[in-house]
Amino acid sequence: MVKPRKNDISRDEFMLTKGLAKCGYDWWWHSFTAHNSETGEEKPFFLEFFLCNPATGGDEPVFGQLPENKANGIKPSYLMIKVGCWGKQAKQIHRFFGWNKIDVTKTVPFSIKADDCFLNEKETYGKIHLTKEENSKHPEYMCDAGDVQWNLKINKIIPFNVGYGAGKTLRNMQVFEMFWHVEGMKSEFEGEITMDGVKYTVDPKTCYGYSDKNWGKNFTSPWVWLSSNNLTSKKTGKKLKNSAFDIGGGRPKVGPIALNRQLLSLFDYEGELYEFNFSKFWDKVSTKFNCEETDKQIIWHVEQSTWNKKMVTDITCEKEDMLFVNYEAPTGEKRHNKLWNGGNGVGTVKLYKKGKLVDEIYCENIGCEYGEFDPE
Repeated sequence: MVKPRKNDISRDEFMLTKGLAKCGYDWWWHSFTAHNSETGEEKPFFLEFFLCNPATGGDEPVFGQLPENKANGIKPSYLMIKVGCWGKQAKQIHRFFGWNKIDVTKTVPFSIKADDCFLNEKETYGKIHLTKEENSKHPEYMCDAGDVQWNLKINKIIPFNVGYGAGKTLRNMQVFEMFWHVEGMKSEFEGEITMDGVKYTVDPKTCYGYSDKNWGKNFTSPWVWLSSNNLTSKKTGKKLKNSAFDIGGGRPKVGPIALNRQLLSLFDYEGELYEFNFSKFWDKVSTKFNCEETDKQIIWHVEQSTWNKKMVTDITCEKEDMLFVNYEAPTGEKRHNKLWNGGNGVGTVKLYKKGKLVDEIYCENIGCEYGEFDPE
């Protein structure tokens, strides 16, 4: 029987207050699979609203990668809407707004509106149009040219409430460099998205959707993310329709202290939770992971255990289906220049309880990320 999940939309609220208003980011990420409305061909997409440094904003977006801004230590400030796709002709398209042109609801539930673009817990719509000529003149946009419009309903079903790191007290103290909350590691999207003139239909039954949120002062390195809810039990041969897993982290920082090579993970296995959270010290969590780049693939291997449960994850994604996802930090730095990002990963997760194999699960449509930057 599926247990009730602990949703918490308060963790999706606007977080750029106090120190984060001057040097902070706040983003809402969504990914899903759609189908070509004419051919039925499958294609994975992603959509994100990224807010940065409201205290220094104005009528126009401020770009941290402009040479004159870098030379003068001027930090970025804007709403960046990022929409793109993976697979053949993978791309990311950006649209920017200055803070005076953004309407943000700063209470629960959140909402963001800028011109004809909108996002809240239940829906999103908008459009981006960027020509090759305009994009070539503006490398500070950090994206590709293209045309996209979307109109989607969102239903977040299975959460991953990571606990203490994103709890209200520590949120208010802003002690973590990078916070994370997953309101929908299984999310149902419904509607349409049109990319470069090709219309795609998004069906809640086959979208394998995902919705999370990150906020903080800077980005982690290494940066690891793996998630899927298109899962098939090798034990029974059946789809796990009420399950999802999520793995994220790398090198979390609490104030000046770095916790080397730590991941937060949850596999919600038909209502039974296999959670691996380093902040819950009483669970005696152990984590080992390795990310490898070959000529054609990115490969992840993760082993995590508590005193009574274990999860072993092996995932691959073809590099030809991925892209380098682009962000600049609120400090104005762009240190992640090789952050592999994909939505076509495949692999297996093995779940153990008290030393015995519970199930081996075949995973598809996996959202995946890996990147590291050189230490200073």
